[in-house]
Amino acid sequence: MLNASKTLSVFALGGINEIGKNMYVLQYGEDILIIDCGSKFPDESLLGVDLIIQDISYLQENKDKIRALLVTHGHEDHIGGIPYLLKQLNMPVYATRLTLGLIDLKLREHGLLRDTERVLVDNNSTFKFGEIDVSFFKTSHSIPDCLGIVFQTPEGTVVHTGDFKFDLTPVGGDYADLHKMAEIGKNGVLLLLSESTNAERPGFSLSERNVGEHILEAFRQADQKIFISTFASNVHRLQQIIDAAIKTGRKIGLLGRSMVNVVSVAEELGYLTIPEGMLIEANQINGMDPEKVVVICTGSQGEPMAALSRLSSGTYRQVSVLPGDTVIFASSPIPGNEKSVSRIVDNLYLLGAKVIYGSGSASGMHVSGHGFQEELKLMLTLMKPKYFIPIHGEYRMLQQHKALAMSVGVEGENIFIINNGDVVDIQQSEVLKTRSVQAGQVFVDGLGIGEVGKIILRDRKLLAEEGMLLIIITMSKSDGKLIMKPDTISRGFIYEREAEELFKELNELVVTIVENTETERLSRGRKNDLKHNIRKSVEKLLFARTKKRPMILPFIIEI
Repeated sequence: MLNASKTLSVFALGGINEIGKNMYVLQYGEDILIIDCGSKFPDESLLGVDLIIQDISYLQENKDKIRALLVTHGHEDHIGGIPYLLKQLNMPVYATRLTLGLIDLKLREHGLLRDTERVLVDNNSTFKFGEIDVSFFKTSHSIPDCLGIVFQTPEGTVVHTGDFKFDLTPVGGDYADLHKMAEIGKNGVLLLLSESTNAERPGFSLSERNVGEHILEAFRQADQKIFISTFASNVHRLQQIIDAAIKTGRKIGLLGRSMVNVVSVAEELGYLTIPEGMLIEANQINGMDPEKVVVICTGSQGEPMAALSRLSSGTYRQVSVLPGDTVIFASSPIPGNEKSVSRIVDNLYLLGAKVIYGSGSASGMHVSGHGFQEELKLMLTLMKPKYFIPIHGEYRMLQQHKALAMSVGVEGENIFIINNGDVVDIQQSEVLKTRSVQAGQVFVDGLGIGEVGKIILRDRKLLAEEGMLLIIITMSKSDGKLIMKPDTISRGFIYEREAEELFKELNELVVTIVENTETERLSRGRKNDLKHNIRKSVEKLLFARTKKRPMILPFIIEI
């Protein structure tokens, strides 16, 4: 049995067997360090949910042991949950300049900036948290300032890669530090946690520079306005768009709040170079010569309220897509978003636009920021870990990454495929995976965190699919008799004027139930019994007549 006070424990509260809401936890004795705190967007089944974040019950129970939140880079799936974490647990946040700049935007929006300690780090920084020494190494990704993290513990060295690829010609000179990675591996790595996003894709990923060449060629061929949509946080891609606009004599308009915010922060911190006078306001775009403007906008994943979706439906107030304009999707659809993206593409074609879209390899407008199989094998070869946990990917990706690790010499029994909450404990070279901590997902709905549960989602689904029927019953407070006929209101169920006979039958049924119930003195319990009888009888009638089961809400008014 391991001694819990001196055990090295590693687990995930998000990011395993999923893409998004990354959060990993390393604990040695009384010291807990958190790596990343992301969020992910809901699918269509989660009606009304704005964001999905981690269940942090374990962290709340052990809040006195938490030393820091260490952030690998500034993508939403790694920083999107930070404000919600800090609202419940205050801790210092360690990140690079650009990453901190993007985090500050979120903290300011949530009123947390003044109360949060933020610590600037780079690839040469070192820190000590209790018995854990922390250092960093540079990696390449689709956003600048990305780091891998090295944890030196009394049990051995643990490495978390963050998101990475090996781009030998990166935009902006953001080279991965292969020499430092090799040195870390030479000194011995006990456990490696490495991302698995592209573990199924053979070979090497293409360089980001390839995209810049295709963007410039598309700009040269366009003879009217250009709209180009990409992830706001893909700063390297934004710089290449800006460079292409300069070379083709076009001004730049920005649409979408996140796009405006990221460009502002990246330019202020020196990660984007934009000539003075290059940016124009949204309300100037339609008034300019169409061959002199390019619009960079959000919405490449088909988000319904993002700028590109509104442009495609003609509902963006200040800017319009006109026949002959060129629209470029500088991204590939994330699995699950294909339907939404296809709908926007169709709408753009209906507007008469020329649309460049599809997977990155097909259009040339996107390359992945995540390493392919040969790059994942290179990371494993550089680090030479004794134990390995593939992270940041769905189950099939984790399994494929395991096979890659075994192909470069990692013993199969030393590779752990885990789920969120599964704990890998290491002490004196003994490894156990026999326990778990609470993990799961929490829904953010407006200002509420965790207030939306399965019952509420079930009710929303019922309302969306079957509608609602409100039955208002007005009774005398003195003798419990009906004062007037029941009033039935339908919303989303059936149009009342087209179902007069059905509603007449329904009201007669309600009257019969009330008259056959002892209502002279309606206690709260008897009132609830009456509502239950009405609900069940009406539900049976409606299903027999319509084969639908709307939500039925009897409402008793006593006068």
